[in-house]
Amino acid sequence: MRRGAVIGVLLAASLVVMLGQGPSFAAREGLPVGTDVDYQLGGDRDLPAHVGIIVRDRTSSPQAGRYNICYVNGFQTQPDAKRFWRRHGDLVLKRDGRPVVDEAWGEWLLDVRTVRKRQALARIVGRWTAGCASDGFAAVEYDNLDSFTRSGRLITRAQGLAFARLLVRRAHVEGLAAGQKNLAGYDGTRIGFDFAVSESCAHYNECGAYVDDFGDQVLMIEYRLRDFRAACSRHGDDVAIVLRDLDLSPDGVHRWC
Repeated sequence: MRRGAVIGVLLAASLVVMLGQGPSFAAREGLPVGTDVDYQLGGDRDLPAHVGIIVRDRTSSPQAGRYNICYVNGFQTQPDAKRFWRRHGDLVLKRDGRPVVDEAWGEWLLDVRTVRKRQALARIVGRWTAGCASDGFAAVEYDNLDSFTRSGRLITRAQGLAFARLLVRRAHVEGLAAGQKNLAGYDGTRIGFDFAVSESCAHYNECGAYVDDFGDQVLMIEYRLRDFRAACSRHGDDVAIVLRDLDLSPDGVHRWC
């Protein structure tokens, strides 16, 4: 190996260590096709045999024999994690000294506007990602790529995507496939996303945009019966689609195409 190549390898390894990333680089698996998906963020439940893909919160355990996706809130805070984020208050987006809130979910937006803050947040979210990998998940989805659109123009699209690149890189280092959550019309494969998770794409007439960019590597979650039926009619032969209730409760609505 040439001296220049040796130096390059050493620098890359040093960067991995500085970022706190283990050098696993395990092979990533794409979404299985010809099976159904369940979205279980509100609580875990047993599944019928035709459901081969499960999305569960990072605090849950993967289920043996399925393709398990770990949900990580990478761009906003979980509603029950306010105490944690108060200890990292400089990483929470603020306007006039108060956290900027996604009113729909009561979540604070994370401040990804500078390189320093993006790197600090990537270390925190990266530890959660490593936990997903060690627990046995095959993939991770980072909620929510379009968070910048709820920042009142404080966060730019470019800043959000710059942070997403760090998260995708960490997922891949841990051997996990990385899922783009929402932001229809943006081809996340350009920054390394392996698949897409779309919520209510039929409601907003966006499903085709995800399929154009990701092909059959798309999961669709709908919350209204008419939207679910529309998604199934147009895309049910090609991608996994599930109808869920808004609370994502274990005993709530579960329907498949």
